[in-house]
Amino acid sequence: MATSFSDQQLQGYLDESLPGEVMAAIENALRADATLRERLVRLVALREAGVHGLGEIWRRHRISCPAREELGSYLLGAIEDDRADYIRFHLDTVGCRACEANLADLLQQQREQPAEVLARRRKYFQTSAGYLDRPR
Repeated sequence: MATSFSDQQLQGYLDESLPGEVMAAIENALRADATLRERLVRLVALREAGVHGLGEIWRRHRISCPAREELGSYLLGAIEDDRADYIRFHLDTVGCRACEANLADLLQQQREQPAEVLARRRKYFQTSAGYLDRPR
């Protein structure tokens, strides 16, 4: 069982950045497997000693995560198709818990706003988007 999870997955577990079902699977495996627990303890020791790999730095600083403003634009449908595809991939396939929480918070705020405010904001984004891409 100890070899069924990579060090990267265990690092993600420590950062609480994995999808819920993977977190639960690792948690269950840790309870049943002493070797896996020992690997996790070694990873924690390396982390505390300041030994960081590129992947860990990438995950910890959430370099692949879209900014909150981008998530807001995504909700409004005011973002380029390629970037919207990436955000969908990041949310649905990667299952980034931080971005899912950010998106849920933005959705809650959106539900609490009057419909006319949302319609006006969407209109502003759609009418000004063309001006942002023009060369000067």
